[in-house]
Amino acid sequence: MSIRPRAVACLSLFLPFVLPMPIAAQDVVQLEQTESEPLAPPPQALQTGDEETWLYEGSDIPVDREWLFGEMDNGLRYAVRHNGVPPGQVAIRIRIDAGSLHERNKERGFAHFLEHLLFRESKYLGPGEAIPMWQRLGATFGSDTNAETSFTHTVYKLDLPNASPEKVAESFKLLSGMVREPKLTQSNLAAELPIVLAEKRERGGAGERAAEQTRTTLFAGQRLAERLPIGTPETLSGATPETLQEFHRRWYRPENTVISVAGDIDPMLFAGLIEKWFGDWQAEGKHVEAPDFGDPVAPKGAKSSNPVGETAVIVEPDLPRSFTYGVMRPWRPVVDTIEYNEGLLVDAIAQALINRRLEARARAGGEYLYAQVQQDDISRSADATFVSFAPLGGDWQGALDDVRGVIADALKTPPSDEEIAREIAEFDVVFQSSVEQASVQSGAELADNIVEAVDIRETTASPETVLQVFRGMTEKITPARVLEHTRALFDGTVIRGAYLTPDASEAKPATVRTALLKKVTADENARLAASTISFADLPPIGEPGEVVARQPTGLFGIEQIQFANGVKALLWAHGSEPGRVSVNVRFGSGFQAFDAADGPYINLAQGALVGSGIGELGQEEIDRITTGRKMGFDFEVDEGAFVFSAQTRKEDLADQLYLFAAKLDMPRWDPNPVQRNIAAARIAYESYETNPGGVLSRDLEYLLRDKDTRFATPTPQTLAGLTPEGFRETWEPVLAEGPVEVIIFGDFDADAAVADLSRTFGALEPREVDADLEASEIAFPAAQEAPTVLTHRGDPDQAAAVVAWPSGGGVDDLRLSRQLEILTQLFNNRLLEAMRERSGASYAPNVSSNWPTDVDSGGRITAFAQLKPEDVPIFFEEADRIAAELASTPVEADELARVTEPLRQLINRASTANQFWLYQLEGATRDPRLIGLTRSLMADYSRTTPEAMQALAARFLDPAKEYKIAVIPEGQQLSTRRPEVQTGR
Repeated sequence: MSIRPRAVACLSLFLPFVLPMPIAAQDVVQLEQTESEPLAPPPQALQTGDEETWLYEGSDIPVDREWLFGEMDNGLRYAVRHNGVPPGQVAIRIRIDAGSLHERNKERGFAHFLEHLLFRESKYLGPGEAIPMWQRLGATFGSDTNAETSFTHTVYKLDLPNASPEKVAESFKLLSGMVREPKLTQSNLAAELPIVLAEKRERGGAGERAAEQTRTTLFAGQRLAERLPIGTPETLSGATPETLQEFHRRWYRPENTVISVAGDIDPMLFAGLIEKWFGDWQAEGKHVEAPDFGDPVAPKGAKSSNPVGETAVIVEPDLPRSFTYGVMRPWRPVVDTIEYNEGLLVDAIAQALINRRLEARARAGGEYLYAQVQQDDISRSADATFVSFAPLGGDWQGALDDVRGVIADALKTPPSDEEIAREIAEFDVVFQSSVEQASVQSGAELADNIVEAVDIRETTASPETVLQVFRGMTEKITPARVLEHTRALFDGTVIRGAYLTPDASEAKPATVRTALLKKVTADENARLAASTISFADLPPIGEPGEVVARQPTGLFGIEQIQFANGVKALLWAHGSEPGRVSVNVRFGSGFQAFDAADGPYINLAQGALVGSGIGELGQEEIDRITTGRKMGFDFEVDEGAFVFSAQTRKEDLADQLYLFAAKLDMPRWDPNPVQRNIAAARIAYESYETNPGGVLSRDLEYLLRDKDTRFATPTPQTLAGLTPEGFRETWEPVLAEGPVEVIIFGDFDADAAVADLSRTFGALEPREVDADLEASEIAFPAAQEAPTVLTHRGDPDQAAAVVAWPSGGGVDDLRLSRQLEILTQLFNNRLLEAMRERSGASYAPNVSSNWPTDVDSGGRITAFAQLKPEDVPIFFEEADRIAAELASTPVEADELARVTEPLRQLINRASTANQFWLYQLEGATRDPRLIGLTRSLMADYSRTTPEAMQALAARFLDPAKEYKIAVIPEGQQLSTRRPEVQTGR
């Protein structure tokens, strides 16, 4: 049933244009037939009436009747439903019940290798035709068209935009050819092998080694310990067409296949197409049962409960310390009943209680930076309760005692009724929000839910069912029952643990084992205060402000409000996303407000500023006051503004606005969050040099901003000199200065929101605005004679390369910046072909465009790839060649269409969400031109000419302005040879 609450992913695309509403049931595109022949015959395998559906066999969970289920004679099962979010899209998932745990020793990596080969060539798609074909259908490769291989399955994913019945029919034909009849030829293997090996190389390094050793320890003796989906170089290189065909024949069978489809077309068409293209699929040979994945086993001779088994000390000099131990139990299939899910909910409450106590202990000065308890069923291999934490320093045993002390108290004493009520309220708001937002749940998410349910061998349920089950059992969540479930969570077959440290002298496996066996004293101080806090008890911001202007913007129903104190707001109240309200507060001048010396304190703000609290409320009190509420508090620093943002609902909007306004009016300066974030930054810095990506995350912005120290990552030496007092001196003045813009879009009452704004942001004292503040130019570095070379201390076969060109910023040329997005996508397709498809030098190169709108400079075009050190010159040469060709020769019409059509569809889908509009109109109260410029969005992103692209390339991809960065292993030299691998052009 998957009743456990999940984090809701927030979409973050940037291309809104129109706002089509979700299609109602009566508007569903009906099954379309031509005069000569229907696209698909009527489905015959649907499970209708009182017939038990395959997903709910033996379960008393109410069937989600939005889904239609079918099971064909050959064993293939499917689930289909209508969904109009985003309008016109169809999400298709094809799951094969075979992952890396199904591989034999000589087949390690075959499941993933086969996933790649299915995209290489198949019955209806020639060599290399898959990506261009999906692009012509409007799907973006890598996001709309993708696949994944896990330990237990392989899933092929297609999110088809603007999906007519004919496009869906063609897609099922192509997908059936891929799954049923891939072309596993020697030439295809030879072409794809370097790409798979590049993917393995790019994932490698210290972090991957540490994770692999941890997994080997926790799952000792099980297949999970030694079968990463990526495989090994030896087995991958030893693959032949015959051995891969054998793997395909053994596992790619109809009885191992589940297809889920959710989209904006009559689901009867989906069912008919599945039966048409997969109904005659007959597997070769006898069915093969999945291998035994193995169980966690206690040490020989163990007599006590919870014996400590395998332990490990993992030494990686460049990684921060962390400790993980697991209470391991065998995994067994369950009958997914309401009673079973009620038990899961009590488990979840128990874990939430412990995690809240652990966080409070860390905030109060514990020996660890963070700690978490999490039960999980891992790859049908173990039912485990994991405990993980990061020691603040070398005293890992003190940190372990701290963490275990908190857990020991939870195992000794029942929680209070107030603590339980707090967690119930938190869960309730999550489930209630899911009900409110069910009508805008995307088809892709729904299709994925079926895949996940099949993978964990459970069912799926509607949000209404989940909420009903939860509210129907809350009276059963008593202190005694929570204590019982807490004890069960920490009772297992064996306990295993691994300590990751940069210093080999700190511990040995025997030391870790002894520490886990040590009796600990229950930390009774970990229990949290039960007192409640109400927003009604908080002081007002000030006298409610006067509205001096309220008028329509001329764009949809968006109106602009201005208060007497200068605060401006954009409001758009509409119900197309029920239960969702997006709030965005922009204020001040962002990076422009700081001097070069402020850089280290800027870096700390994302974690420390919000955590410092407001007024008399620290982070713990804010957590309590927002219990059972849908509220948030994200913070970021942009080039020309600071931003608070949150997703909330109309019931909580007034208090959400109070939190944001109070941060400006009465900021609290608690030193603990500052010190904690200094410690976190110091720990993180140690790991930057473990791989090329880490080096770039540390230095790229600094280098591409011409070594502007505001964008530098502070070193441990710099961090050692930072203080809470210095943090306050840096941030207190900038919180009090600059104009304020509030944007509220979503399902709320506009008049009530204006009143709420009057009592919060309208009640602020007029803010000082420095009219003489000149925006400092965000500079781009001068071109160099040779690339800037950085080094890392990771694997000797890992490197990265970057080529960047300056572009611009601001609103004046905003339409031009949208055209640059087309250019960069053209560049990206060519670079992908050159580096991934032709040479196999890099798994996934990327080209992107960044154009800030709140300042007039700082934009750039950036090309990036991770590759082998010897291939860095290839990347530079290919990037220069592609840039020169784009500037000298107009692109072909088909190549241009394969970029503009996916962008057009991306805009259509993006336009259905408030978030996209909000991002597009950020800063519109400062520069009203942004409102008018939304009207040209579709044209700007999707209409152009080959000649226009050539002119843009000539202007912006100037070799005299490019800046190159290479990240290579420490001790190596950057090769200056010309590339040996040629593109054949």
